[in-house]
Amino acid sequence: MNIQIRPILTALRRHKAGTLLIALQIALTLAIVCNALFIIQQRMANLSQTSGVDEANVFVIANMWADAGQSTSQVDAQVRADLLALRQLPAVLDATPASGYPLRGGGWDNFVTMTPDQTEPTTDAAVYTGDEHFIDTLGLKLVAGRNFRPDEVVAMGTQQTITPPAAIVSKALADRLFPDGNALGKSFYAMSATPSTIVGIVDPLHRQGVDQWSNGYAGQALIWPIRQDDSRAIYYIVRAKPGQLADAMREAPKALFAQSRMRIIDSKDGIQDYATIRHKVYDSDRGMAILMGIICAVLLAITAAGIVGLTSFWVGQRRRQIGVRRALGARQRDILAYFLTENFLISAMGAVLGTVLAIAFNLWTVTHFEMSRMSMVYVGVGVIALLLLGQCAVLAPALRASRVSPVEATRSV
Repeated sequence: MNIQIRPILTALRRHKAGTLLIALQIALTLAIVCNALFIIQQRMANLSQTSGVDEANVFVIANMWADAGQSTSQVDAQVRADLLALRQLPAVLDATPASGYPLRGGGWDNFVTMTPDQTEPTTDAAVYTGDEHFIDTLGLKLVAGRNFRPDEVVAMGTQQTITPPAAIVSKALADRLFPDGNALGKSFYAMSATPSTIVGIVDPLHRQGVDQWSNGYAGQALIWPIRQDDSRAIYYIVRAKPGQLADAMREAPKALFAQSRMRIIDSKDGIQDYATIRHKVYDSDRGMAILMGIICAVLLAITAAGIVGLTSFWVGQRRRQIGVRRALGARQRDILAYFLTENFLISAMGAVLGTVLAIAFNLWTVTHFEMSRMSMVYVGVGVIALLLLGQCAVLAPALRASRVSPVEATRSV
């Protein structure tokens, strides 16, 4: 089977409009699909990120105080009583107060420097506060150093700013601050003139936020031994005993209201297990991935339909020419190969232009939306996919063309 490229190119020049239209359609589809697949991969990777929390057994209570005029000592006394009541529940393993929790969707974070007078930050870290039960309650893995001692935990009121001398950091933050791997006992500054000394390292520990800007600081977090006695609200993080999450979630609010009715716990969002927390925080990522998938499917379907329509139109126009070729000895597979080759050339031209557009579009998104640089693997996959799609789409009309009878050569147009 000998395919002559020059006659195909000559035929395409006689159908410039159709050829250009399909090539541009393929180019635009390739550019959009490559970037959409890249976005889908990023968003799906977010969904599977490890928080470091014992998610199967941990839930969070958002507690708001009905009396916002309480003093720090009054709030602290109530928080201590609440924690004691929670820890005594049969289904509860441990509980801790907190200013935030991993995958919350946003919260406290500080720039971190190595010296107090450093103008440019070394990095950024999510900030968690909790008592000596924080690590055990979340189920974090302490890979080096020690936990907080009870005497290191300090109470911090609404209008107070305290920088404790001790801190536990995530391994990602420890490695960022001290690449030599010797972070224990070293100090850093977190937007304060008072240093904090690293007494322990946990791994992993996700940040509170999941925004694109925080990707550059992934896993970088610190824990301060602070019982944040905010007179407005506080989070209670509770870890249930294995298999008793539902019981713990049902009994915890009863125990808190038994301590004091002067609180507000929303019946809908006031108590959330980690399955709900994860689902909510990644809802936009999940929605974006689904939307991009739908866009890809629609564009690919439209492109395939365009190729089928144009090729079918050309086959109808060329029936007499095809009949002449058959009468001169062309076999069915020769006609089939002709149309497959013709479509491949059009698809290849579109793929070249689409590659340029895909890279240009990704560079634009990197500049304007803080997205990552797309790997050329996605472009390669996109090119192969579009070429295969084009060949599959043209197959049916090409088979019809190959079955044109030589008698068509004797018919008038």
